[in-house]
Amino acid sequence: MTVRTPTVSAPVPPGKMGSSVPATELLGFLGALGEWRDRRKAELDELDQAALHSPDGDALSADVVLSMTVWKAVSDRYELILVTWDSGRVGQQEIERISSLIWGGLDAGAAGGSLAVSLPEACKLSDALASSLRAKLALDPADADLAARLRDLRAQVERINDLVKQEPGGVRNDALAKHHDLDRRLTDLADRNKRGADIGGMIGPLEHDTATAERDLIVGAATRKERAADVARARTLRGELEAQGTAVRALADKAVATVTPAPRLAVPDVTALGPVPNTPAELARYLTRLDAVRRALGQAQSAYGAALQRRDELSQLLDAYQVKAASVAAGNEDLAELYRRGRAVLDTEPVDLARLGALVAAYQAYLEGTK
Repeated sequence: MTVRTPTVSAPVPPGKMGSSVPATELLGFLGALGEWRDRRKAELDELDQAALHSPDGDALSADVVLSMTVWKAVSDRYELILVTWDSGRVGQQEIERISSLIWGGLDAGAAGGSLAVSLPEACKLSDALASSLRAKLALDPADADLAARLRDLRAQVERINDLVKQEPGGVRNDALAKHHDLDRRLTDLADRNKRGADIGGMIGPLEHDTATAERDLIVGAATRKERAADVARARTLRGELEAQGTAVRALADKAVATVTPAPRLAVPDVTALGPVPNTPAELARYLTRLDAVRRALGQAQSAYGAALQRRDELSQLLDAYQVKAASVAAGNEDLAELYRRGRAVLDTEPVDLARLGALVAAYQAYLEGTK
């Protein structure tokens, strides 16, 4: 089967994160990115139809959905950039914001959830997914002869080489071995093609393996970046919760010593969770527990704070009613006695909130009855 829409490679983005990019370079990139977006969507639509009519359609559905999801994430980010670009009416602040939109993270679909990758990484991932789908469907690009396909493969293998350099030491040797194998196979195919040999049946599997390798490297790098961000976030949150816990325990001690009845909520100690782990599963559980500690601290802070606030409110009401009584019921001994009793309750810790509330209510009712 033939797909009429030719495959397309994502444009190279200008600058890097935090750098200032000339408006002319941004204009060229946005034009190329818009064309890439439209052509990739047309290509994916045809690949989707081809997958529906393929005997392996069910097996390919996840790849099609992932490809569409990644494309949608790129398209949404492109629209945000266009709004910020505002037809070129941009200053330095807008250019820096566009740079952040290009190089900052966006959520692209991945197995088991979402994956935070930059716009250029998402575009490369889309290229790899589209190439992989073509290979799995055994499709011939309509406008690509073997020489063009070999050039695309060479560019892809070079991108893989760059990605391999970013791999951590523990897995770099395996990634190097895969790259060397792909490079060897590509060199062999290029030599065969120069000699006039038929390589039509060999280039498809190589395109599939190359696209899969590039996709896995991109996803792996993004996953490691996310994991490092999660570790940093967990450490920061743990430090914040440790400080908050100390403050809430002090607030609780003050409330228990100052008012009665006082709340009896436990104040969690985040240090009981232990150090921040590094493995993904343990880190996910740790972040869940940190969130539970955060919520519990918030509830305790609200409860103990409310008890102290209630004491202050009743004290202010009692004083306010006394001021009012001086103008409408001056010299009233009953009101003076109620005020004296209220002040006595306030001066005795822990303050009995129920008794103080009753005295303030009685003072208010008596005062209103004297009008």
